[in-house]
Amino acid sequence: MATFTVRQGRRYQATLSLGLLERMASNETIAGRLRAAGFAEVSVSGSGARRIAKALWPTSDETAEMPSQIADVVEI
Repeated sequence: MATFTVRQGRRYQATLSLGLLERMASNETIAGRLRAAGFAEVSVSGSGARRIAKALWPTSDETAEMPSQIADVVEI
């Protein structure tokens, strides 16, 4: 599994590719999970299997494995 490092004070955009049951989740539910993971100023758009999430990483740098639902992530 790939790892990714988020850096303090930087913004990220992720393309999410959701599974059959996950695609039923609302954008707010997905945003809530990103907030619970430590992101701030989260917005999620799109519907169905493909969503775009944008968020700020406010805490110290951290490296972790990327969940399989993240198809692509870039710093913005």
